[in-house]
Amino acid sequence: MMQACLPSASRLWEQRLFVHVETRRRARWHWATLLIVSVCVVCFVGLALTPAPQRISLLLEWGTVPANIFDAHEPLLPQLTDPALLRLFTALFIHVTWLHLLGNLLFLVIFGLPGERALGSLRFLSLFVLGGIVANLIGALSLAGVRLPIIGCSGAVSAVVGTYVALFPRARLGLVLPLGLYLEFVRVPAFLLIGIWVLLQLLLSYAGASYGAYVWWAHIGGFVFGLVFALFSRDAIARRLRG
Repeated sequence: MMQACLPSASRLWEQRLFVHVETRRRARWHWATLLIVSVCVVCFVGLALTPAPQRISLLLEWGTVPANIFDAHEPLLPQLTDPALLRLFTALFIHVTWLHLLGNLLFLVIFGLPGERALGSLRFLSLFVLGGIVANLIGALSLAGVRLPIIGCSGAVSAVVGTYVALFPRARLGLVLPLGLYLEFVRVPAFLLIGIWVLLQLLLSYAGASYGAYVWWAHIGGFVFGLVFALFSRDAIARRLRG
């Protein structure tokens, strides 16, 4: 239902690089976005089927609980070698409400599918995982001592959005929307969708105590990581768009 105008993205790269880019498109199977969505859905269903007391234990065990990772009164560097940092990764796939899950996955698909085509599946998966880990790390550092879990892939999705905007700032995304009794294909500026993403995060800030208002630094950190990731990936992406 959602796709980006990649020919326009390719032309944009041609203008940026000031060279003529010959495109020789080959069929590629893009699997990373599908994999991420599948893992998030499976984890959500698994948690939903778990009795409430066990569910809370799982959230505290596998979510990013700042107080369990960082001690504000201890030196930071030794703490960065703690195996508990694995929770920065596992927390990305944990959602406890369908609204939280749907909001994250919707924007992951909107920006992830065209982003994955440009980056390639492996590089895109690295962006999602590393961006999410960095976002959760920043969130945990900003909330050292807090015992509520940071969960969900909002920080990782913010990294994906940041990379996409840095690479294709004037892009328009093609969406199929229900307008009245019909489905209508419309082209929406990427920045408008980013505004909706920010608004959604504001709304989710009041939807639960375990995410939202507490982790704005994680969202910001993820977005900035995405911008930096795009900067260091430009040459590789240019070569990919040529081929």
